[in-house]
Amino acid sequence: MAATTTTTSPATLQPCKNNATGVVLIGRSSPCSWRKTLLRHHVVKAAASSSSRWRKAAPTGAGGGELKTSTSGTAREEAAGDVIRRLQNGPDVRGVALEGEKGRAVDLTPLAVEVIAESFGEWLRDQDLQPLESRTTDGGEMRVSVGRDPRLSGAALGAALFAGLARAGCAVFDMGLATTPACFMSTKLPRFSYDASIMMTASHLPYTRNGLKFFTKRGGLTSGDVEDICDLAARKYVARKMGLGGGRGMPPVVMRVNAMTAYAQHLRDIIKERVAHPTHYDTPLKGFKVIVNAGNGCGGFFTWDVLEKLGADTTGSLHLEPDGEFPNHMPNPEDATAMSLTRAAVLGRGADLGVVFDTDVDRSGVVDATGAAINGDRLIALMSSVVLGEHPGTTVVTDARAGEGLTRFIEARGGRHCLYRVGYRNVIDKGVQLNADGVETHLMMETTGHGALKENYFLDDGAYMVVKIIIEMVRMRLQGLEGSIGSLIKDLEEPAESVLLRMNILGEAKYAKQRGAQAVQTFYNYIQERKLNGWVLDDCGDCSVSQGCLVDTNDNPIAVDAYMYRAKFFDDYNRQLGWVHIRQSVHNPNIAINMQSSVPGGCKSMAKNLLERYLLTSGINDFVDISQVQKFVN
Repeated sequence: MAATTTTTSPATLQPCKNNATGVVLIGRSSPCSWRKTLLRHHVVKAAASSSSRWRKAAPTGAGGGELKTSTSGTAREEAAGDVIRRLQNGPDVRGVALEGEKGRAVDLTPLAVEVIAESFGEWLRDQDLQPLESRTTDGGEMRVSVGRDPRLSGAALGAALFAGLARAGCAVFDMGLATTPACFMSTKLPRFSYDASIMMTASHLPYTRNGLKFFTKRGGLTSGDVEDICDLAARKYVARKMGLGGGRGMPPVVMRVNAMTAYAQHLRDIIKERVAHPTHYDTPLKGFKVIVNAGNGCGGFFTWDVLEKLGADTTGSLHLEPDGEFPNHMPNPEDATAMSLTRAAVLGRGADLGVVFDTDVDRSGVVDATGAAINGDRLIALMSSVVLGEHPGTTVVTDARAGEGLTRFIEARGGRHCLYRVGYRNVIDKGVQLNADGVETHLMMETTGHGALKENYFLDDGAYMVVKIIIEMVRMRLQGLEGSIGSLIKDLEEPAESVLLRMNILGEAKYAKQRGAQAVQTFYNYIQERKLNGWVLDDCGDCSVSQGCLVDTNDNPIAVDAYMYRAKFFDDYNRQLGWVHIRQSVHNPNIAINMQSSVPGGCKSMAKNLLERYLLTSGINDFVDISQVQKFVN
């Protein structure tokens, strides 16, 4: 059955003259203001198939009857379905989309993407998200926008995504190359106001990976939502593998829309209105030099569609053109190469600010005029300084890898610091929950650079974070204040040492989550059973979280998506050497160990203690590779 669509897009829709694919593309008569070189990324190929809704409660075959399988085939079908379930990474879907990774087979295939997209479309219909008037005017179709980063697998997987959404009866709107925040904002900006959006990206991961991020008007989906969607998709996947419910039909109709330009204008308007420059309102960045390092991801638009149009000099900016192989460095504000190259450009040009975006621009970091890198705890401190100036006494939520110096920084400015579970969705959801409980919480940030503000729909938006920093930078100059933006965090106390170690989980991937949870829980048990003398579980502060940032004790606890604990370590003289945060990764089959110490050599002392009294004595080393810990200790 052909997927018919209607649109309320502001664009004049015209048939695409150059379309020679299996997707009916309807687009603008002229390209968006992204540079013409971006148009090559719009190549789409798809072959849609007829719709057959696969209900979670009662799976059916192609003819609508009950899907019957033999007992002997159950194990094979379970294994096939697990291929889809293992693609879930917390609130996202991620997998290997291209050959080339040692020891990793391609698992994010077009079929996998199609059944996940179809299941998302069906899930949307069950959520009752549309207002009554929308159902009346457009026939009740769910209107879903789709964006993607420049990865090489984007075109083929995008076609499968379109087909899956169309099979679920959704009207599909192609944003082309886009950012993750822009995808969400396409559900909010008045000229678009879609019911939902999907961004195809794997963030900072290698070019061989890809993934999906899901949004409704309410915000990003939770891990539980995505688990439900993947569970339904697993049933579809098994059926398609058996040749059921996947007949070919008419190609889907896809509307091409230009939401990135509207999103960029939205950011420009915020800067102009909040700076309110007394002499040049429309060009408040005149006289400022700003370097942008987009890492060949999607962040280049911020240079020419935001900064330059506001009067900034962006000469010397780096890696603005999208390139799906990321030839210079991974787009990642945590990446040492990205930050050092940006620092060199800032100092070489005498710039006021440097900006580093990740691939899909939901994270960012900055470099101030002195060349100081501002990411991790420093970025959280900078944003806390800005937000506490606007909202005195507000609570700031971060993940539990944040240092104790950051807590003292926030409290010294009259704020409260709530440390919570690692995971950007966990941190954001905690902020939403606190606000609902009457605790004013305006800033939620993860140490990786994900940052969300209450004023911006609780959306983790790297570009919006930079907008806030730029506004503060301009205000400082207008007020005649000396120093760079980094002067706002000059009294931030930083640890003497900070170390990250990883332990890969051995064996079959399908057992990785279970084994990771077992290893982390054993650490907790050893402390509780006093097998690890000197270790004390850290409740991380005055909030409703206890037992090392795992157990929510309020009335509506957030579901646990990965096990993690934080513990402090005291030496024989009862002096605190530092803390350790141990967690199972949501994204990869490994366990991460973050350590911070206030004394030189403290991290090695803690690692040695863990190695000898936990890793080697508990049996964890039978299924966890502890070589990185051993190498660090020795």
